[in-house]
This record gives sequence, C-alpha cells and structure tokens, in this order.
Amino acid sequence: MTAQPRILVLAGRRSSTLDPLAAKLGVSHKCLVPVRGEAMVGRVLRIADEAFPEAPLFVSVEDFAVIADEPTVKRLHAAGRLTPVEAQHHIVDSVVAASETTGFPLLITTADNVLMTAEGLHAIVAEGVRGDADAIVMLAEREDIMAAHPDGQRRFYKFRGGGYSNCNLFWLRSDRALKATESFRYGGQFAKRKKDAVRALGLTTLFLYLSGLVTIEGMFRHFSRRFRVRLKPLVMRDGRLAIDVDNERTYRVAEEILARDAA
Repeated sequence: MTAQPRILVLAGRRSSTLDPLAAKLGVSHKCLVPVRGEAMVGRVLRIADEAFPEAPLFVSVEDFAVIADEPTVKRLHAAGRLTPVEAQHHIVDSVVAASETTGFPLLITTADNVLMTAEGLHAIVAEGVRGDADAIVMLAEREDIMAAHPDGQRRFYKFRGGGYSNCNLFWLRSDRALKATESFRYGGQFAKRKKDAVRALGLTTLFLYLSGLVTIEGMFRHFSRRFRVRLKPLVMRDGRLAIDVDNERTYRVAEEILARDAA
C-alpha cells in the first residue's frame, strides 16, 4: 500500500481582482467555479480523500469562510480531516507558510486541477517514497495531452525529444526542497517573460532551455545543481493530468473530458 502523504491544495486568489471565469459564473473565487455541478476545490479534495483516505488534508485560502460551506470541504473539515491554512500574497510564500503546519513529505496541487486522478496521486507519492529525490514534478508529453483533448494546452516547455507541460502535482520530501520553489516566485510561464526567467533560473539554465539541446532529464539535473537539491521529473502517459482550468477554453475542455469519461 502506498504511504499516506500530507496533501496541500492551493485555493487562494492570486490578486484582489476577480478572476474572469469566476466572474462569468457568478462566484467569488475561481476555486468555487462548478465543473459538472461540483466546485473545483471540492472535487480536488474529494479525489485526494478517495485516493488517500487516511492522509491529512490541508487547503490554503486567504479566508476559509469563503469555501467552508462547499459540501466536500464542510464534510472533511467537520470530520477533522481538513485543516485550513492562510494563503499568502504569493504562491511561493503560501507553500512555505503552509509547510510549517503541514509538515513533510508533502504533496501539493491546485484547486483548479480538476482532471487529477487517484492514479496520478499514487504514482507521484510512490516515486517519492522509493527514490532519493528531494522534490518531484509531474509532467505529461505534448502528444499525450493532445490525445486527451486537442485544445487541452497551447504552450509547452520544449526540450530535445519533445514538448512537456506540468500537471500541477509536486512532491516535496522535506523543507530542503523548498529551495526549489523559489524558481516560481516570478511565475512559471518563462516563455512569455524572459526577464523573470533569468531572475528565477539564471542565464545558463535559460540558455540551455532556449537552445533546445538538452533533454528534460538533463535540464532537471541542471536544476538540481543550481538549487542544490535533488529534483526529478515524473512523466505520465495520461495527458489529461496536464490540463487544468485556467480560462473559458480549458473550462470547456475539462467539462468535455469529464462528460466523455462519465459516458
């Protein structure tokens, strides 16, 4: 049986401005957007609960009252399974602050990761338990994502051998792994913001990436040297895992995939 991890779901608002998708669907937070009739944060917590029925669950949100009445949130909190932690202004600070309450090893995901599966959760935890990595990042290849849905993703990290997208699933062995989270302080969409990429990754790393000469494994070895922690990619064949709900397009995609699965 796979070890029971600590699981953190990031559900806070990134800014004081109302998310466009939340505004369109009449809710205060994107995490409350309903996907096939179920709020995203409730769906993600339900999947985590079903995958690891004894694991401590945590949700990072700036005001727990915002989500407290969502049925799954309410049930898990009443049962003592779910602990709220206060979200910070930046996602990196939210993870660092939450880790003081959650402890380690820690599995991190986001409330908009509605296509997350129990199999994906078990896979990253099992890889973490049996390996020596300080942190693991789950990714999927472009071809598998496109096979799941042709509109699932439009931007990919391009390496020698293929394009990849992350699955918003991260496993941290200990607080040592928090060093690597600093790479996300200036945002993870480095292809759009080169200055932020240089600040986060350094010129050598950015050159390796832009050259297209390095494999994804080679890049993670370079990351490990830069941050002085052992970082490892875990590539999954289920392309759905790399599709989260960011906007109206991916909302439609998620609804279509879940409807197809139900049928």
